[in-house]
Amino acid sequence: MELGLASLGALPPAPPLAGWLTRHSLSPCLNKIQNHIYSMPSLSYKVPSVTECHASLSTNYIRETSQAVDLDWENLGFGLVETDFMYVAKCGPDGNFSKGEVLPFGPIAVSPSAGVLNYGQGLFEGLKAYRKTDGSILLFRPEENATRMITGADRMCMPAPTVEQFVDAVKQTVLANKRWVPPTSKGSLYIRPLLMGSGAVLGLAPAPEYTFIIFVSPVGNYFKEGLSPINLIVEDKFHRASPGGTGGVKTIGNYALVLKAQKIAKGKGYSDVLYLDAVHDKYLEEVSSCNIFVVKDNVISTPAIKGTILPGITRKSIIEVAQSKGFKVEERLVSVDELLNADEVFCTGTAVVVSPVGSITYLGKRVEYGNQGVGVISQQLYKSLTSLQMGLVEDCMGWTVQLNQ
Repeated sequence: MELGLASLGALPPAPPLAGWLTRHSLSPCLNKIQNHIYSMPSLSYKVPSVTECHASLSTNYIRETSQAVDLDWENLGFGLVETDFMYVAKCGPDGNFSKGEVLPFGPIAVSPSAGVLNYGQGLFEGLKAYRKTDGSILLFRPEENATRMITGADRMCMPAPTVEQFVDAVKQTVLANKRWVPPTSKGSLYIRPLLMGSGAVLGLAPAPEYTFIIFVSPVGNYFKEGLSPINLIVEDKFHRASPGGTGGVKTIGNYALVLKAQKIAKGKGYSDVLYLDAVHDKYLEEVSSCNIFVVKDNVISTPAIKGTILPGITRKSIIEVAQSKGFKVEERLVSVDELLNADEVFCTGTAVVVSPVGSITYLGKRVEYGNQGVGVISQQLYKSLTSLQMGLVEDCMGWTVQLNQ
């Protein structure tokens, strides 16, 4: 005889999907950060018969989220595509983060008096996962993002997850959303870790509670031009950062303040804005969300990290790849005059990877670079780095982490 739900009376609450996932299918399994294989255990969970209807709902949800994604992989832009799951962990006054949970992606509850909303106490990171031709998934240098978040959290008077906690959380989130990782050479899965003061405060003070979240989105090219050259304008009114400030950490406020200049520049047809230092107004700093490189006579130069420039992980990787290929790389003050006389110019960042610059406009003067802006060196470095990130060549640098599904 079949019974309706009403005839069963009040059923006990269903096991939270996130807790079920964390306890039974996404337990930490971190032994080594770099160059090791991380597997996702098979899903198995036995529930009491009285909650079989709830278990079937969970099972159906898991089955649905394992189905193929219906996306136009050929035309991915750089915008949010809502995926299945996110990772959430909390930290109280003791400074220790709880064991996080993988939850269905969706809105979060936060007090109107949260530290992040009132005083901007927040940081974020950005990294990517790539699908290899054999179907496996690679992360690129996740421990570097973890280390950078720790540095930024210290500057913003916040606790941070350990490197191991950060990397393990990234792995859990990517594996839970593995169906959203684009096919090889069709894009990547952008990973956004976010650390924020979620506790309520009124007076100016560090928040009493912090939340660590990771969400993901499949993405294509950041600039609509793709690997085609972008056109930059040197900003001569606004500055991105000043000495002693927070320009060298990935705090959320650093990005809100570039929106005005960026909007003006894009309204005039430029791709983005290049900022100068706030003291002399003559030395290059960075683009809104990218580091900048100039090439002259086969020597590669980039502004030195001195507290006002974000220490980009792609920047660091490009420098190391270039040096491994025999190029001379200089980290130093680079003047705007050198920029205008360069042989080629390119930007680097997690979102853009390597983006060649076709032209620079400064005080009304436009300078174009040869070969339509796509220089030989930037092309070479782009191919070398992306081939490594996607697993198309052997990782002699020890930078990738493979996830087995």
